[in-house]
Amino acid sequence: MRRALGLLSLSLVLAAPMLGRTSAEASVHPTLSWRVTNVGTDQELRGLAPVNARTAWVSGDEGGVWRTTDRGATWQDVAPPGSEDLLFRDVEATDADHAWLLAIGPADASRIYRTTDGGATWTTAFVNDDPDAFYDCMAMWPGGRKGIAMSDPVDGKFQIIRTTDSGRTWSLVDGAGMPPAVDGEFGFAASGTCLVAAGGRDAYLASGGTASRIYRSHDLGSTWTVVDSAIPATESGAGGTFGLSFRNPRQGLAVGGDYTLPDSGASASAYTRDGGRTWVAGGDLGGYRSGVDWVSGARRTAIAVGTSGSDVTYDGGRTWTAVTSGGDGFDSVQCVPGGVCWASGADGRVGWLRR
Repeated sequence: MRRALGLLSLSLVLAAPMLGRTSAEASVHPTLSWRVTNVGTDQELRGLAPVNARTAWVSGDEGGVWRTTDRGATWQDVAPPGSEDLLFRDVEATDADHAWLLAIGPADASRIYRTTDGGATWTTAFVNDDPDAFYDCMAMWPGGRKGIAMSDPVDGKFQIIRTTDSGRTWSLVDGAGMPPAVDGEFGFAASGTCLVAAGGRDAYLASGGTASRIYRSHDLGSTWTVVDSAIPATESGAGGTFGLSFRNPRQGLAVGGDYTLPDSGASASAYTRDGGRTWVAGGDLGGYRSGVDWVSGARRTAIAVGTSGSDVTYDGGRTWTAVTSGGDGFDSVQCVPGGVCWASGADGRVGWLRR
């Protein structure tokens, strides 16, 4: 985005304490609450990649990258040298050693870094050389061998790059398989989830601006189809679909809204039961939401987060209930096996919940 944004029935209870500087996020839900810590920065952490209940990566708007392997008790600064001017809006990881970073921005500000040693060293795997491209999000399929990243439209179409060698190299995908974008349509680099992978070959891309649509691919990003998302675009261009999550190749959720109206969550969610062929308007949210994810082990339970709060659904997105409201929210949320969900946001904040 060129205007970069500045239980198993899930009876989630107050998480066991993280051992760092923690606090409980103010909750309006009778049983759910976030446990919050700070990684030691005031950067906004839109990039989030938890691996399990103990290990997670986060990335920030001033080139920061941190990793924990002890459930947030301590955070290690593992940023690439000289990255202070980069906007790390997305991080993907498969374990405590292997991770990929996406920096967003015009021309060569968009780049991808790769580490295989927990961030001790990084290699620059991709630097954008197209002056019209602006990369927003990245996604890796399970195992980390294959992945894709997407740019705002270039010559009228979203642009895709792909790796098939664990992120060592990235190549441009032929644009013949991408439908034309609407003039003024783009992706939101808000949570790293405007592009997600599902199953072994499926990918989904969310858009906003003058159109709010969801693109889907079943062949690792070579060809795409597109449908309306059921979340409306806005006249200001500040709204649309921001975040996606798929529980499996058929069952998906979308969230969004208008980031300039953080407390307005009407018509800001949608769900699909047919692999993204059609989307149905979901329940109203407590505000604009930039991230959503399914809770592991719970068939119809998911958490959505945004700058004004967070919400939970127990019915696959038909209805939502506020967890927190009116306080400091989060930008990103990702859940891992065991019913654990991580979230990250402004001022170096990381949240943690457990079923």
